[in-house]
Amino acid sequence: MSNKHKIQLNTAAAIVIANMIGTGVFTSLGFQVIGINSPFAILMLWVVGGLLSLCGALTYGEIGAAFPASGGEYNYLSKLYHPSVGFLSGWVSVTVGFAAPIAAASVALGMYVSKIYPEVNATLLALSVIIIITTIHSITLKAGAAFQRVFTLIKIICIVMFVGFGLFHKPQHHISLLNTQGAFTNIFSSAFAGALIYVTYAYSGWNAAAYITGEMENPKRNLPRALLLGTITVMIIYTVLNAIFLYSVPIDELKGVVEVGYLSANKIFGVQLGKFMSLVIAVLLISTISAMILTGPRVMQSMGNDIRGLKFFSITNKSKVPYVAIIFQSLISIILVLTSSFDSLITYVGFTLNLFTLLTVAGIFIVRTKFKHIKTGYRTFLYPITPLFFISILLWIMFDIISTRTKESMLGFATVLIGLVFYFLTRKKNENI
Repeated sequence: MSNKHKIQLNTAAAIVIANMIGTGVFTSLGFQVIGINSPFAILMLWVVGGLLSLCGALTYGEIGAAFPASGGEYNYLSKLYHPSVGFLSGWVSVTVGFAAPIAAASVALGMYVSKIYPEVNATLLALSVIIIITTIHSITLKAGAAFQRVFTLIKIICIVMFVGFGLFHKPQHHISLLNTQGAFTNIFSSAFAGALIYVTYAYSGWNAAAYITGEMENPKRNLPRALLLGTITVMIIYTVLNAIFLYSVPIDELKGVVEVGYLSANKIFGVQLGKFMSLVIAVLLISTISAMILTGPRVMQSMGNDIRGLKFFSITNKSKVPYVAIIFQSLISIILVLTSSFDSLITYVGFTLNLFTLLTVAGIFIVRTKFKHIKTGYRTFLYPITPLFFISILLWIMFDIISTRTKESMLGFATVLIGLVFYFLTRKKNENI
């Protein structure tokens, strides 16, 4: 692939930002305030989540530079541990990692629009958005990349406008975003660890550029830069945006509410203009859906290249776009839109994905020992503190989910076990060919 057809740094960073800013930040605050009543502790959730993502991005940067090929965790874990581990991560990406968040973002988009226009069928709108964006990305990488850049730029401009107006809003309720009595009790509580699953879901996508490494220009240099630039940008946006949500809407009104952005917009802009801003938020979710439809199928393509039983995933058109994988992923998303609930879907997705990001980050220690002969040109900042911080916080979150939301965590483990069965079946098929 010539350089003119490869993904540039700005597009890669845009993909990271677009993957991250989506459903979670506009829907999860209502679930977080159920167990945490301190605004300062809520903001610390987003700071910790940002630091966690940043540590992950710093570590992924070195791993990705050592193994510069598309496929993300599938590529990394196959080389670091065993092909079976890579297969399982790819399986999770195919069945959960991208298809489920696409479904969640589409459902959220439909819910926001139907709040403003009750006559709109939220489910039908969600399905239509998936189909239209799938069609765009199935044609050519150039068209898909241009679509991605434009909608990501619109997304950032609109969020900056939302924050700007929010800073000048005078709330009718008393609130302090500074450290108050009881805040640190909240921060070290089980509720804080449980709420972090929503935050890690909102930040998920910080590793998006790793899935398209093989299509990037100069990936050893640009992959770490794209991951860091995207993650830092989103960390700032998320913390400020949630401060605005808390500042504009009383916590009691936020509890259990999905359309947090809708409530905040009504308080800041008034009912009529608030409806318009809520519609803008719905449009912003298009960028998130687009980014995941673009990146996810590259995992399936990598699996198709390596495994004969899944070769159909590697089929591309004349523009080298893996259209079969794109369509397959979107079909799964459509099924999830029609069958799944919102809250349990987020917990299930967050838990299952974290299993493999944990293994990947831990793999940096294997890179430094078993693959130390590889010259990456990039070294993880503050190693080994960076990966150890990531691993410890993620283990805390996952143990809390296992103990408090057993059903979702068991579904996550079941998904992995089903993938293991598929691995042995496809391996046997390969041996028989």
